[in-house]
Amino acid sequence: MKWLEKVIQIFKIKDLRKKIFFVLMILVIFRIAANIPVPGIDTERLSQFFGSNQLFGLLNIFTGGAMSNLSIIMLGLGPYITGTIIMQLLTMIFPQLEALYKEEGEKGKKKFNQYGRILTVPLAVLQGYAMLTLLSRQGVIDSLSSFQWFASITIVTAGSIFLMWLGEMISEKGIGNGVSLLIFGGIVSSVPLSIRELAVTYTPAQIPSYIAFLILALVITASVVVITEGRRNVPVSYAKRIRGNRVYGGVSTYLPLSVNPAGVIPIIFALSIMLFPGMAANFLGTSSIGWLASIAQMVGRLFINPWFYGSAYFLLVILFTYFYTAVTFDPKNIATNLQKSGGFIPGIRPGTPTSDFLYFILNRVLLFGAIFLGTIAVLPSIIQGATGITAFGFAIGGTALLIVVSVVLETMRQINSQLTMRDYEGF
Repeated sequence: MKWLEKVIQIFKIKDLRKKIFFVLMILVIFRIAANIPVPGIDTERLSQFFGSNQLFGLLNIFTGGAMSNLSIIMLGLGPYITGTIIMQLLTMIFPQLEALYKEEGEKGKKKFNQYGRILTVPLAVLQGYAMLTLLSRQGVIDSLSSFQWFASITIVTAGSIFLMWLGEMISEKGIGNGVSLLIFGGIVSSVPLSIRELAVTYTPAQIPSYIAFLILALVITASVVVITEGRRNVPVSYAKRIRGNRVYGGVSTYLPLSVNPAGVIPIIFALSIMLFPGMAANFLGTSSIGWLASIAQMVGRLFINPWFYGSAYFLLVILFTYFYTAVTFDPKNIATNLQKSGGFIPGIRPGTPTSDFLYFILNRVLLFGAIFLGTIAVLPSIIQGATGITAFGFAIGGTALLIVVSVVLETMRQINSQLTMRDYEGF
């Protein structure tokens, strides 16, 4: 019963207890906001639309049903995540931004993040307008006056900014990553409804499919835990240094390289990018310009095609895994810091050879992690095709399950570090 002792220990520590209750309070606020609708909705047409569209259905899971309810936070964290992607892409184009993000310390990162927040506002306006226009053309929303358009776009933009603020409040005053925890909350909140739908549509003939689905879910969970916790340890030794009568260094340790250093970020990034072509195609498909409408309809048909959608999604996840790791992990910087502290990798010369060696190891490890992420991303479609179960597929599908397990593991890791720190303070 060690887990029970740990839970009791967590709630005995006042500071940690306050952080956990703060996170729970924010999640409750998030769920309340997800059920406050924008006026003028045809709920039946809305549920049909999200049930027939794979991409919007998955995004609806991540917003905890906020999108299918057409709530004030229907855009979720999409504009904020897209703004973050754009800012990180710009670091590869503008050296000043890269220096701000990587070289100017905590102050530089705060300024960089502020630019991302500012960029979220116009992105939320554009995405809100496109989404409302798409739903209006699908007959989900009644025709709106100019004032109603302005009010609706303002409301959903403010909702997206509010959600961004909630996420940052969790990161600052709670425990864990705020954005990940809000997405986690959205996924978990949809599970009871999916179980209810599964129970309603249950037939004895589907029992083998349910058993197969349960086994696959357990295998996915186990593999996610193994990959998330997987490390490639690179041995590091420190030279002995004599200062006065004391000897420093001479110890051996290791540098852990994660199999999946990017976590669930590549999947979230890929989803944000995959949203725009389909939305733009639906938006421009009824254009009065013939050639533009033809191109938009062709793009729309491509994204409905499961083979094209799955392949594009898979490749985007792999590309974003490499991109995000390149932005957040710098072997040159690690090699320089090792050299300054008197550390070296046995058999490898300090400096450039060390950074080249780390690049080589990282790329080999990352290839496996990227392919795993890509496979998990398209797995819900494969499982649904094999079992024929659609109600429960997205709720505990590969992507959602990866996010849930990764967020739980990361939050547990942070809680354990807080407990360890307090043990040392007590000692």
